[in-house]
Amino acid sequence: MRKAFICPAKYVQGENELLNLGYFIKSYGKKALLIAHPSDVARVKKQLDATATKFGVEFVPADFAGECSVNVIKKLQAVAKEQKCSCIVGLGGGKAIDTAKCVAKGESLIIVPTIAATDAPTSHSAVIYTDDGAFESYAFYKKNPDVVLVDTTVIAAAPVRFLVSGMGDALATYFEARACLQSFANVNAGIPCGAGGMGGEKPISPTAGAKSTKTAMGLAELCFETLLEDGKKAKFACEAGLVTPALENIIEANSLLSGLGFESGGLAAAHAIHNGLTVLDETHSKFHGEKVAFGTLCQLVLENASQDEIDLVLDFCIEVGLPVCLEDLGVKKIGDRLKVVAEKACAPGETIYCMPFAITPEAVAGAILTADKLGRERQGLDN
Repeated sequence: MRKAFICPAKYVQGENELLNLGYFIKSYGKKALLIAHPSDVARVKKQLDATATKFGVEFVPADFAGECSVNVIKKLQAVAKEQKCSCIVGLGGGKAIDTAKCVAKGESLIIVPTIAATDAPTSHSAVIYTDDGAFESYAFYKKNPDVVLVDTTVIAAAPVRFLVSGMGDALATYFEARACLQSFANVNAGIPCGAGGMGGEKPISPTAGAKSTKTAMGLAELCFETLLEDGKKAKFACEAGLVTPALENIIEANSLLSGLGFESGGLAAAHAIHNGLTVLDETHSKFHGEKVAFGTLCQLVLENASQDEIDLVLDFCIEVGLPVCLEDLGVKKIGDRLKVVAEKACAPGETIYCMPFAITPEAVAGAILTADKLGRERQGLDN
């Protein structure tokens, strides 16, 4: 049986670690194209200036307005070539990180997340949008980032909602990896089949046809255990803007454990249901991880998990402030739109087909309504 484990070359996490960014840049050369939104650059300008001076490197600013599109990627590739940049640095949130991955094309890439809202920093895939922000395609690259540098001081200073959303994304990791293991799904099942790469070409994943490893499953389980143990404490620390051991552990869970777990373990129903929920306009103001958290509850209902396990997940979500019902996502009445949500979650090639049993839109619709009822009841909303 072919198995695969996927990971970045280096993951470094700590307080004030951004001051060491120049050290990693210097291993490639003196110039780095800095892909970051101006607001993120402003947040860490002192650290960037300090590390540039200390290590004798130069940041070439990219004109990045926040969208990861083919036109933006091509423009920044031209800038990197013209300025003779020796590496690419993606600093900020998901779209800056994905843009950096696409510009670098799997070569000389350093990722510096300024929030811990998703598990994207460690992966070798990216999501490409149109210039207007609509989903266009996925892209794979031949390897993961060379360096993922996580400054916990910067993340502690970000709004706590980002951290909690990251916990919602990480929450799905164990349950989706477990489902993929039970169904012998491929570890690259985190990308819907037939998705196009940059410019529309089919993506190439080096893990095609590979199954999960015991290592990946162990990390996915550790991710879940860490959330339960340190989630609430980490939230309180972030609210105070302080780095504590619990916050360090949750940042690692959100970024590293979840990243390795999803990419080497696979995705299943939780993320597919998240995709279905995006058809509801009311959910557009909610973060990715917030919708994934509710999708995880739906997956547990879909697979008829024990009530004890469902209650454990419900209580965790309520404790840290993650959605457990449709109303928490801003959806007060779903009506006939439930069918549309379920059908999108069951689109051909979706990750929901990694579940270890037959899937139908009707079953998904039933799971969504049941999860909604369970969440409302747990919060006392129907009393």
